[in-house]
Amino acid sequence: MKLIRFSHTGVVKPGVILENGRMINCEAFGQDYNEVFFAGDGLSRLREWLSENKDLCPVIDEDVVLAAPVARPSKLICIGLNYAGHAAESGAAPPAEPVVFMKATSAIAGPNEELIIPRDSEKTDWEVELAVVIGRTASYVETSQAMDYVAGYLLHNDYSERAFQLERGGQWVKGKSADTFAPLGPLLATRDEIEDPHDLRLWLSLNGEIVQDSRTSDMIFKIPELVSYLSCFMTLLPGDIISTGTPEGVGLGFDPPRYLRPGDVVELGIDGLGTSRQKVKAWSR
Repeated sequence: MKLIRFSHTGVVKPGVILENGRMINCEAFGQDYNEVFFAGDGLSRLREWLSENKDLCPVIDEDVVLAAPVARPSKLICIGLNYAGHAAESGAAPPAEPVVFMKATSAIAGPNEELIIPRDSEKTDWEVELAVVIGRTASYVETSQAMDYVAGYLLHNDYSERAFQLERGGQWVKGKSADTFAPLGPLLATRDEIEDPHDLRLWLSLNGEIVQDSRTSDMIFKIPELVSYLSCFMTLLPGDIISTGTPEGVGLGFDPPRYLRPGDVVELGIDGLGTSRQKVKAWSR
């Protein structure tokens, strides 16, 4: 299945993209795509409900405003330096263990919302990433069983303010958590929709110029390793999101570095997970 959430008269509602590409309103299913939904075997229940009710669901207009496909999760966990090419462009050795940081869930935005450059920012950067949605509670999970805990996959742009992240002391989370810094979607593709998540093209363009273009096969730590590893340090709850890192081509890696300015347009995509677009805007009250 391909799950979406959309805004209608100021209220976010659940929906699904059918195989023919038609988007339908699943409000009558009675549940949003949140922790309770995933914990209660919501994907199976929704699939069964659709088999009987999809033809009764209202069709959603193509120009609808999409929200993040998952309602605000308990955690948005990110992995740093997880692509060999990105580690090389950063001048860093490939990490011996996953580099882990958190991103505030208040940064989550819809896939096509404007990106707001934070106040006093001069170094806002882009990062296309494959994100994984956890489907059930995971604690001390073996790598061999880790994929059983995955509900599906999302497109994520892990926006980063490099000065806040690297030059202000403390943890990376300060450079990762500004409002609008985590656009998700347009859709959540369930695990069965993606044949091999470790062989997907992911790309990002800035004002029409491709600046990131790689494949998830360049990941240093694969999804089962990441789920297992993280579950040894924290309980992963249903609906939690793990963002698996970005390939080479971020602004920080250019010589000289390139950063976002008001009026820029960022577009990105991953095979099977759709595309998103953010126009850059300066912060204002």
